Parts: sequence; C-alpha cells; structure tokens
Amino acid sequence: MENKQRKLTEQKSKYQGLTNKSIILGSVIATILALTPYFFTLHESVPDVKVWDTFFFTYDSGYLGSAQTAMWVFSGKIIPLMLIIIWFFTNRHWWYHVLLVPIVMYMYQITHLFYDERHLDEFQLIYMVPIMAIVIPSIYLIRARIFNKINDASKSMQELEDELKMSPKNFWGKVKQYF
Repeated sequence: MENKQRKLTEQKSKYQGLTNKSIILGSVIATILALTPYFFTLHESVPDVKVWDTFFFTYDSGYLGSAQTAMWVFSGKIIPLMLIIIWFFTNRHWWYHVLLVPIVMYMYQITHLFYDERHLDEFQLIYMVPIMAIVIPSIYLIRARIFNKINDASKSMQELEDELKMSPKNFWGKVKQYF
C-alpha cells in the first residue's frame, strides 16, 4: 500500500513538473509581484531637487524640473515593463509574441526619458513599426494555422495551442529563440 502511494506521488510530481528550481523561480516572481505596490512609491524617497547627488552618481533632471518627478516618470515606465516581461516569459499561450510590442514601446520610452526629455512619449510609433511589421503578421499566420487545423481536425483548442507553442526548457532557451 505504501509503495503504491509513493509511486502515485512520484507520478503526480512528475506531471506537475515541480522541481526545486521551478519552486524557487516561482517564489522570486511571486515576491516581485507582491512588492510591486512598494516599487511604485520608491520615487518618494528621491529628493525634490533639480540635481540629485549620491555617492554612486549625479543626476540632473533637466527639463523635468526635479529628480523626484523624473523618477516618478521612470517608475511609471519601468514597473509596467517589468510586469510585461514577467508575463512574456511565463505565458504559455500562442499569442505571447504580441507582448513584444509593449515591451519595445516601454524600452523606447525609458531610453528616451534619459536622452531627450523634451519630446517624451512622442514619435514612438515610427520606431515601433519595424517590430510591429514582424510581430503582427506572424501572429496572424499562427492564428490562421490554428483555425485551419480546427476546421480540418477534431482536436480541441487547448490541444492545438499545446501543439503550436514553442516552450524551451529554461530562461536562456526562451531568450535564445529570439536572437
């Protein structure tokens, strides 16, 4: 009896894929998500001065007026970027490549924040067109492939999604599939 229970437990954990590595990674992601409200208030610890001097660096807020305002704008862009990146790497649906569009948009806005503050959040569509020109047609082709298989086969939508998803085994495998 005890042997059967042990075998069932081993089978159950094998199918769930719970390893120490996945538990640690899940815990780190859950901690980051739980600390997100705290991250939104970090800009309040920055002094309300034009030039912020620390022992690491000196930051001149320039056009934004104060370092606290600049960090408020920065935190309003980096936190959604962080959440979308987590969503991108943990998503198991066939459409997860669409998340590359807001990721690139937020990355452009963050770099633009530090290099050209006067035209913040302007002209970003011009730089996103090449990314969208690749992502949108590829998503449409995947969608068309799914619906062709639905019409031709007797598989469920979940089985088709499982068939089409590319799932590398680790984090670097997901990163390498794009470069």
